Amino acid sequence: MVNTIHTKNINQRLIGTVVPVGALRGREKTGVGEFLDLIDFADLCADMGIGLIQILPVNDTGYESSPYSALTAFGLHPLYIKLSAIEEAAAFSGEIAALGAQFDGKKRFPHYRVLKAKMELLRKIYDRSRAPDEAKKGPLASWIAENPWVKAYAVFRRLKESNGEKSWKDWAGRRQLQADGIDSLWNDPVLWKEHVFWAWLQKTLDSQFTRAAGAIRDRGIKLEGDLPILMNEDSCDVWAHPAIFRQDLSAGAPPDMYSPAGQNWGFPIYDWQAQASDNYRWWKARLKAAEKYYDAYRIDHVLGFFRIWASSRADNSSALGRYVPYVAVTRAELEELGYDSGRIRWLSQSHVPTGEIWGAVRHSGISSEGEIAAGVERIFELALDRIGGEELWLFKKTITGEKDIEALALPPAARAILIRFWHNRLFVEYETDRFFPVWYFRESRGFSSLGSEEKNALESLIEKHRVESERIWEAEGKKLLSMLTESSAMIACAEDLGAVPDCVPRVLKNLNILGLRVVRWFRRWDKNGQPYVPLEEYPEESVCVPSVHDSSTLREWWETEADQDVFSAFIGAPLSRVYTPETAKIILTRMAASASRCHVFPVQDLLHLSGRWYEPDSSSERINVPGTSNEFNWTYRLPASIAEIRGDSELVQAASKLR
Repeated sequence: MVNTIHTKNINQRLIGTVVPVGALRGREKTGVGEFLDLIDFADLCADMGIGLIQILPVNDTGYESSPYSALTAFGLHPLYIKLSAIEEAAAFSGEIAALGAQFDGKKRFPHYRVLKAKMELLRKIYDRSRAPDEAKKGPLASWIAENPWVKAYAVFRRLKESNGEKSWKDWAGRRQLQADGIDSLWNDPVLWKEHVFWAWLQKTLDSQFTRAAGAIRDRGIKLEGDLPILMNEDSCDVWAHPAIFRQDLSAGAPPDMYSPAGQNWGFPIYDWQAQASDNYRWWKARLKAAEKYYDAYRIDHVLGFFRIWASSRADNSSALGRYVPYVAVTRAELEELGYDSGRIRWLSQSHVPTGEIWGAVRHSGISSEGEIAAGVERIFELALDRIGGEELWLFKKTITGEKDIEALALPPAARAILIRFWHNRLFVEYETDRFFPVWYFRESRGFSSLGSEEKNALESLIEKHRVESERIWEAEGKKLLSMLTESSAMIACAEDLGAVPDCVPRVLKNLNILGLRVVRWFRRWDKNGQPYVPLEEYPEESVCVPSVHDSSTLREWWETEADQDVFSAFIGAPLSRVYTPETAKIILTRMAASASRCHVFPVQDLLHLSGRWYEPDSSSERINVPGTSNEFNWTYRLPASIAEIRGDSELVQAASKLR
């Protein structure tokens, strides 16, 4: 069933909550939350007066726990299937119960082990099904015809599994496909049963999620999904549709105080020109698939629809990244400012003085002069070429990025030195005679060598190009986001955090897309004291939240990060130094009264309205710690079953008063 809800229907204050599906603890012990557990969770939300449930992405990521690293934009994650609800599973009730008993007592779910155990059981259940026959003529055949994406997905998952879960770029074969390659592989009679397994699995997941979504809707609650803007390089979509992606570039975020070298996510960026040529068919199909379940969707990293920060595949970081699109500074413009080819090279390539190499090696911890000399000579030999007779060096032409430096047979300290020098430039010449200013260009050797008039002239040129680029970003964002909003009846919400160009809020407002306001970060950063923006001044077209899945919870923030006196004054009430249910009630009640149209509270922040659900260590309640990779991230679980939490009258009553 296709939803018919539109943004204009949200004309009253709406209270919501966000929860990862895997966090749910349903009636049945299964070790991880599942789609059908959303039904009981909706009952809890109905008791609390909550009108919206937001979930994190639920697409198949395989054995990768991050929901933002999907193998497919369409297929659902087998992790969230309820085995006991499958018709053919009755013969395996004992094994299903044993699986639950093995994993359910853990505070956080072990993603890999739970998924592996489920997949083994799913294979057994499938062998008892009539799916291979029904895929030729029957309900499964009809479902496949309605969901044609599943053929490429099934072939991809079979090939990935047979190649030891390696990236498709490392497969021995089938890396490149002809136009009819998917259908040919799908119909291979030897592999037919294996391919149908993946289609049967997706049909079963679709059935369970559709049932849960319908039950949520029947309770008068909206369900909001999360559509990550980018696709994993190792995904079915990039493998099967390479023409709509630019795989030569890697998306990420520019440097900031938390990530001095920026963030390199490793995902390809979109070739929007190629997508426009077929009227954005892939994106429209993606929205249509999501619309089966959701009334609303969160557009992850909406800034990427305006411009994306992209780095060379030769780099590990994004320190030398650039915005795409961008109006480049040209060689002709630099020549007009009086720069000849030698000075342009000075600004756009890393120049390393001999003395700095000696100094850096000397301060790297080596004490012996002989070892220092040998280390310096080794660096010169492997990485640098001298400029004539000068005491100045350029990187060898064979070095194209950080990965080449990392591959050099040098000690780690020497490679780190070279990467620091590699970053030291004013411009990146990313195409012949086309230049982008490095994020920290004012700290570069080239910029510091200029006179004040030259600095002013160069900064004026760079600012001119930024303004010209922002006009392009606005047009690009308006065009792409209009395509999304016109292609779906779902309510569109945007994650618009980061370095936000002025054009972004204008476009979102004009298209009735709700922006995100994280209270702790929504401040007047350019004002003295960086005051919080008053809650009554929040844009109506926004979603007010106290925390997000990548941040600390409100409780942990209060206990370890907040300036408590400043925030208490902002809230207008004395708050306990120790976070308590009373503190939670005051803060969440104030936030719920903001001018924003929607107020969405992470489930952990809601649970703190009752004293029963406080973990001893507040950091253990986080969903994800950015910049880390471990078994902790993305494996959060509720502290008790939904039924137990629903029986907490203190919590239910406190939450219901937020409306």
